[in-house]
Amino acid sequence: MAFILGSGSPRRLELLGQLGVVPDMVSPPDIDETPLKDEFPRAYCARVTREKVRTVSAGTDDIVLCADTTVALGRRIMGKPADAGEAAEFLLALGGRRHRVITAVALRKGDQIWEKDVVSTVQMKRLSDEELNAYLATGDWEGKAGGYAIQGPAGAFVPWIAGSFTGIVGLPLAETANLLRAAGYPLYKEATS
Repeated sequence: MAFILGSGSPRRLELLGQLGVVPDMVSPPDIDETPLKDEFPRAYCARVTREKVRTVSAGTDDIVLCADTTVALGRRIMGKPADAGEAAEFLLALGGRRHRVITAVALRKGDQIWEKDVVSTVQMKRLSDEELNAYLATGDWEGKAGGYAIQGPAGAFVPWIAGSFTGIVGLPLAETANLLRAAGYPLYKEATS
């Protein structure tokens, strides 16, 4: 049985390590992540994650784990910004308001799929022009849903959260551990062997 992480995210790899899980292979799937017309953020996140986990090539006894994180302001899905201008637009829209961060996790073994999504609420402060420009100059917004990562420099902009911190980072650990147990994958195996 091989464990395949279907994600190129270094944050997800690091979070899995906290559970004592080291993938045998990292194989990020290449799928179209464009939201469907009138698709709600939570449904979008779950659908994309299901598509990812079905796309990764694996043997029948192998376990594949995929996840997707979406930032939602109301019904608006804020994906990974295309450029600094779009990142600035996202951050200005999020400033002074609460938004949701949805992370869906899917685990596949053979034909069986286990799924869970976790919704957390984040409040971001209003950013001054100086703060916004300094943050954009770091490049930390690149490849991050909503244009920020709570565990990076943008953490200074977040005075309040409700929900799963690790879910906001990109992989809710408690829920992921439960999915791995359900699939029969041993946690902390490095520590016990």
